[in-house]
Amino acid sequence: MQDTHTLTDEQLVVSYANGDNSAFDKLLLRHKSQLFNYIFQMVRDRDVADDIFQETFIKVITTIKQGRYNDMGKFTAWITRIARNLVIDSFRSEKSESVVSADNEEYDILNRKDLSEETIEDILIDMQIENDIRNLVSQLPEPQQEVLNMRYYKDLSFKEIAEILGVSINTALGRMRYAILNLRRMIKEKDLMLTR
Repeated sequence: MQDTHTLTDEQLVVSYANGDNSAFDKLLLRHKSQLFNYIFQMVRDRDVADDIFQETFIKVITTIKQGRYNDMGKFTAWITRIARNLVIDSFRSEKSESVVSADNEEYDILNRKDLSEETIEDILIDMQIENDIRNLVSQLPEPQQEVLNMRYYKDLSFKEIAEILGVSINTALGRMRYAILNLRRMIKEKDLMLTR
């Protein structure tokens, strides 16, 4: 067995794929601090960051063991991309799970006149509008989607977005500007009505 301290990431991956578990331990030790900090900087929650960190390395193990790792010379970029995708997935699921329940309330907070005036038709129209918007957003280039999702769905500031993505505030603002311009163009081209 080779001395794992002198091996490159790629050599360690090959070694691990060939059954040397200590090679993976070395990869983990080499990258865990930087990767965890990267994830934590995005999610700002130690428990969530820890979950995503563990999920990242589970995906790394699975991919290597299945012989599907092929990003030669770019191991760090590869694991960072996996972590970033998992963070984005986490943001999406967090947004879809933010539902309020009135089950334990002493009075029915939803039994209010100002909330009861919306008809089923209004609700269906709103759902269609939201669906149209999500469809349009999914057609944007990924850097524009990221900024838009972080700004509107995660309610992050442009300073926070810039830090998470490792870009300047001007770049984050530019991506948002182009996202809005592209959305306006697509709305016009598709002749969509996004209000009721």
